[in-house]
Amino acid sequence: MPKKIPEDVRARAVRMVLDHLEEYSSLTAACQIVADRVGVGAESLRRWVRQAQVDAGARDGMTTADSDEMRRLRKENRELKEANAILRDAAVFFAGELDPRRR
Repeated sequence: MPKKIPEDVRARAVRMVLDHLEEYSSLTAACQIVADRVGVGAESLRRWVRQAQVDAGARDGMTTADSDEMRRLRKENRELKEANAILRDAAVFFAGELDPRRR
Protein backbone atom coordinates (compact mmCIF):
# COMPACT_ATOMS: atom_id res chain seq x y z
CA MET A 1 0.00 0.00 0.00
CA PRO A 2 1.44 3.40 -0.94
CA LYS A 3 2.47 5.67 1.91
CA LYS A 4 0.58 8.91 2.44
CA ILE A 5 2.84 11.92 1.90
CA PRO A 6 1.88 14.96 4.01
CA GLU A 7 0.45 17.82 1.94
CA ASP A 8 3.08 20.31 3.16
CA VAL A 9 5.94 18.01 2.05
CA ARG A 10 4.23 17.52 -1.30
CA ALA A 11 3.74 21.26 -1.81
CA ARG A 12 7.32 22.03 -0.79
CA ALA A 13 8.73 19.42 -3.20
CA VAL A 14 6.61 20.73 -6.09
CA ARG A 15 7.67 24.30 -5.32
CA MET A 16 11.34 23.24 -5.27
CA VAL A 17 11.04 21.62 -8.70
CA LEU A 18 9.18 24.57 -10.22
CA ASP A 19 11.63 27.10 -8.74
CA HIS A 20 14.70 25.27 -10.10
CA LEU A 21 13.28 23.75 -13.29
CA GLU A 22 15.36 25.93 -15.61
CA GLU A 23 18.58 24.63 -14.01
CA TYR A 24 17.95 21.08 -15.27
CA SER A 25 17.75 19.57 -18.74
CA SER A 26 14.23 18.20 -18.23
CA LEU A 27 11.38 17.94 -15.78
CA THR A 28 12.31 14.32 -15.12
CA ALA A 29 15.89 15.23 -14.17
CA ALA A 30 14.70 17.98 -11.83
CA CYS A 31 12.20 15.64 -10.20
CA GLN A 32 14.83 12.94 -9.71
CA ILE A 33 17.20 15.28 -7.87
CA VAL A 34 14.52 16.89 -5.70
CA ALA A 35 12.83 13.54 -4.97
CA ASP A 36 16.11 12.14 -3.64
CA ARG A 37 16.53 15.18 -1.36
CA VAL A 38 12.95 15.18 -0.06
CA GLY A 39 12.56 11.41 0.22
CA VAL A 40 9.64 10.81 -2.15
CA GLY A 41 9.35 8.86 -5.38
CA ALA A 42 10.57 10.63 -8.50
CA GLU A 43 7.58 9.54 -10.59
CA SER A 44 5.14 10.66 -7.90
CA LEU A 45 6.83 14.04 -7.74
CA ARG A 46 6.77 14.35 -11.54
CA ARG A 47 3.00 13.68 -11.55
CA TRP A 48 2.46 16.24 -8.77
CA VAL A 49 4.44 18.86 -10.69
CA ARG A 50 2.54 18.20 -13.92
CA GLN A 51 -0.77 18.50 -12.05
CA ALA A 52 0.41 21.74 -10.43
CA GLN A 53 1.24 23.08 -13.90
CA VAL A 54 -2.23 22.09 -15.16
CA ASP A 55 -3.87 23.75 -12.15
CA ALA A 56 -1.84 26.91 -12.79
CA GLY A 57 -2.84 26.95 -16.46
CA ALA A 58 0.70 26.40 -17.74
CA ARG A 59 -0.16 22.99 -19.23
CA ASP A 60 -3.25 21.53 -20.89
CA GLY A 61 -5.26 18.96 -18.98
CA MET A 62 -7.98 18.45 -16.39
CA THR A 63 -7.55 20.57 -13.29
CA THR A 64 -7.87 19.14 -9.80
CA ALA A 65 -11.14 20.99 -9.28
CA ASP A 66 -12.57 19.59 -12.52
CA SER A 67 -11.42 16.10 -11.58
CA ASP A 68 -13.05 16.35 -8.14
CA GLU A 69 -16.28 17.61 -9.69
CA MET A 70 -16.25 14.77 -12.25
CA ARG A 71 -15.71 12.21 -9.48
CA ARG A 72 -18.58 13.70 -7.46
CA LEU A 73 -20.92 13.71 -10.45
CA ARG A 74 -20.08 10.10 -11.34
CA LYS A 75 -20.83 9.02 -7.78
CA GLU A 76 -24.12 10.93 -7.80
CA ASN A 77 -25.04 9.41 -11.18
CA ARG A 78 -24.31 5.90 -9.90
CA GLU A 79 -26.44 6.48 -6.78
CA LEU A 80 -29.33 7.83 -8.87
CA LYS A 81 -29.19 4.83 -11.21
CA GLU A 82 -29.32 2.49 -8.21
CA ALA A 83 -32.30 4.39 -6.76
CA ASN A 84 -34.11 4.24 -10.12
CA ALA A 85 -33.54 0.48 -10.33
CA ILE A 86 -34.97 0.01 -6.83
CA LEU A 87 -38.00 2.15 -7.66
CA ARG A 88 -38.53 0.30 -10.95
CA ASP A 89 -38.44 -3.08 -9.17
CA ALA A 90 -40.81 -1.80 -6.49
CA ALA A 91 -43.25 -0.52 -9.11
CA VAL A 92 -43.28 -3.93 -10.83
CA PHE A 93 -43.83 -5.68 -7.49
CA PHE A 94 -46.71 -3.43 -6.40
CA ALA A 95 -48.31 -3.50 -9.84
CA GLY A 96 -48.41 -7.29 -9.56
CA GLU A 97 -49.88 -7.12 -6.08
CA LEU A 98 -52.65 -4.80 -7.21
CA ASP A 99 -53.52 -6.78 -10.33
CA PRO A 100 -57.14 -7.97 -9.90
CA ARG A 101 -56.50 -11.03 -12.12
CA ARG A 102 -54.18 -12.47 -9.48
CA ARG A 103 -56.95 -12.71 -6.85
